[in-house]
Amino acid sequence: MALECPFCAQPNADHAMVCNSCARDIAIPASLIAERDGLIRKREAVREELSRAKAELEGFKIGKRRILLAKT
Repeated sequence: MALECPFCAQPNADHAMVCNSCARDIAIPASLIAERDGLIRKREAVREELSRAKAELEGFKIGKRRILLAKT
């Protein structure tokens, strides 16, 4: 399968470092891939934390409504 250049969309060999068509650098350094993967993991952790916080907030809202209804 050919590697498509992100700049000109032309096919290149899978191991190509430079596009045959536009001569732009198409190799992605391993450090950038690792950084991206780390950021994806952090994003997922933050999404999970936000989801838990939203659920906790909703629980507080429900509890507050019950208290207000009990007072009336």
